[in-house]
Amino acid sequence: MDTPKYTLAGSERTPMPGAREIGPANPNEKVEVTIRLRSRAGKKPAIASDDFRKSPSERKTLSREEYEKSYGADPASVAEVEAFARNNGLTVAEKSPARRTVILSGTAAAVSKAFGVELKQYEHPTAGKFRGRTGPIQLPENLRDHVEAVLGLDNRPQAMPHFRKRREAGASKHPAGNGSFTPPQVATLYSFPSNVDGTGECIAIIELGGGFKTNDLTTYFNRLKLAKPPKVTAVSVGGGRNQPGKDPNADGEVMLDIEVSGSVAPGTNIAVYFAENTDAGFLNAVTTAVHDTTNKPSVVSISWGSAESTWTSQAMTQMDEAFQAAAQIGVSICVAAGDNGSTDGVNDGLQHVDFPCSSPFALACGGTLLKGSGSTITSETVWNELASGEGATGGGISDFFALPTYQKNAGVPHSANPGGHVGRGVPDVCGDADPNSGYQTLVDGKPEVIGGTSAVAPLWAGLIALLNQNLGKPVGYLNPVLYAEASNPGGFHNITSGNNGAYSAGPGWNACCGLGSPMGIELEGVFTSATGPRATMKTGT
Repeated sequence: MDTPKYTLAGSERTPMPGAREIGPANPNEKVEVTIRLRSRAGKKPAIASDDFRKSPSERKTLSREEYEKSYGADPASVAEVEAFARNNGLTVAEKSPARRTVILSGTAAAVSKAFGVELKQYEHPTAGKFRGRTGPIQLPENLRDHVEAVLGLDNRPQAMPHFRKRREAGASKHPAGNGSFTPPQVATLYSFPSNVDGTGECIAIIELGGGFKTNDLTTYFNRLKLAKPPKVTAVSVGGGRNQPGKDPNADGEVMLDIEVSGSVAPGTNIAVYFAENTDAGFLNAVTTAVHDTTNKPSVVSISWGSAESTWTSQAMTQMDEAFQAAAQIGVSICVAAGDNGSTDGVNDGLQHVDFPCSSPFALACGGTLLKGSGSTITSETVWNELASGEGATGGGISDFFALPTYQKNAGVPHSANPGGHVGRGVPDVCGDADPNSGYQTLVDGKPEVIGGTSAVAPLWAGLIALLNQNLGKPVGYLNPVLYAEASNPGGFHNITSGNNGAYSAGPGWNACCGLGSPMGIELEGVFTSATGPRATMKTGT
């Protein structure tokens, strides 16, 4: 008798636009499948914004061990999945109760039968060849109360890095001295705390390709004359590896992330989590970083993403839950908002926001064009170079996530799409991102000026590491504090000029630059007394 099956909600996959089917998947190909399980007794942490409006010293967070004990995978769920694997000729490659994750391995033929899908080979002009599927996943009925998501059957590239290299022609757009900056120069303009260097903190960086060369990092940090350059460690997740030179484009992302965060917070340890560029690889990298009891990062920087419309709902839900776990543990999540303006690069006539920055538990980081000298900002406007093909900050209204409580009084507008709903507004904050006011980097031995919101996520991660050291406790999930008085948010340089396509900047929060760019020392005061008086918000031009 056939075992009764059910359809796993949110698992539906649609064809990748522009891809063509070239045949069935190799039945002998090895496939690893990530299964996300329910937490113990079905419990999930109750996240209340009011709890996180308290100062870090007053806020209760859980240790990683406490989180696993209360909210890790139910042992009964792990046992059910192990039995499922045995019954279908699959092996358990990895299991982590803390991450609520079991990874199964088997041939394409075996996993196709086990999960009720038909795996095929596809080819895409830019993404290359990949294994894909369409439609939903089918599971035996006895797993209904145990399994929340199944990822990895489809290994299409899920995300792209959000950085932009400055074109040579762009260098002439700004007077000498205003064309590019070192990351410490940007930190000075944004008044980052100078009495700390991030000692005792760990920044996690998520990478889905590329790699770094230690010699390049040494050369770069020495040129900046850092007293104590950061310690950088590569962490392999699944099939991900530190592979500099294999994908020079992705190397630019990796080096930008490390060089920006490491030079503004040079006392930190930096752990770079390399994973495969799939929905499963992305999620596993994040959960590995958040629950890492060896490196113990206090802030995670993510510069990869793609439009919400390219994700399955199960994948977005599970990533959002991983960010919720980070909130409970006291880990901040900084995510780039995208580099293709309000459409996020989707050519369907609609506006889109990038994920995972659209998760309400992420600090979504938008971008600006910054001009200044020394410690003085002379102007700061929305990054929008779409007319010259050099990108623009992402931002807008989520189609998937509802308006979070902390944004209720922020003046989030109706979506520019038909129906005009009000959902999660993106971004939350911003920073220098225009490649024409970009960051001086060293990539594969070559100096490059690079911008993009990819630079803003590690910039904010470095600032948060400094704040954590000064405060003596992680600021963790900081969105509710930042929005506590959205009409007069302390610690920000409000960006009021420019647009990213469908949305324009203006006083207060806006869908181009969020609350604004950081005034670092003032932000420290906001977190010292999270429910007290606010600093004055400065307005840009």
